[in-house]
Amino acid sequence: MIKVYQFMADGFEDIEALIPLDVMRRGGVEFTTVSITGSRDVTSAHGVTVKADTTFDKACFDDADLLMLPGGMPGADNLNNHDGVKKAILAQAGKGKLVAAICAAPMVLGGLGLLKGRRATCYPGFEQYLEGAEYTGDLYTVDGNIVTGEGPAAALPYAYTLLSILKDADTADGIADGMRYMHLMER
Repeated sequence: MIKVYQFMADGFEDIEALIPLDVMRRGGVEFTTVSITGSRDVTSAHGVTVKADTTFDKACFDDADLLMLPGGMPGADNLNNHDGVKKAILAQAGKGKLVAAICAAPMVLGGLGLLKGRRATCYPGFEQYLEGAEYTGDLYTVDGNIVTGEGPAAALPYAYTLLSILKDADTADGIADGMRYMHLMER
């Protein structure tokens, strides 16, 4: 079973966290949300409280195929200030395994030096935190084992892209079609 862990901090952007979760679970991926708050309860940037699957202190990421960072403020700052999250991301990237961040969260990857010499995107205005990266401004950017997304509107294509990497394009396209995304793109 493909395993994805998504770190959840207070102030996360709602759809950047929940759309990838929905898409991945529809695609048959084991997707675990991990709260870094010390409690399973995590409150979004828009005041929606969700219950994460587990807490950081109870999780092990050795079997992760993908580690994800949703954006939002102050969520991305909270992720960036969590030493355990940064250690897990560095370990994952060090093994050549998949890491993804969207919106403001690519600043965590930039601060860790993971974007040097790579192409990446982020929410406009956060380019300064993509240390050493070539900023693309695209909805999503794939460069090796690093995938970045631009912002809330990119959540669906970002999630479908990650699913196609983890499984295959047919699975991702089938989910996208079933969710009427392909129909939307025909307009």
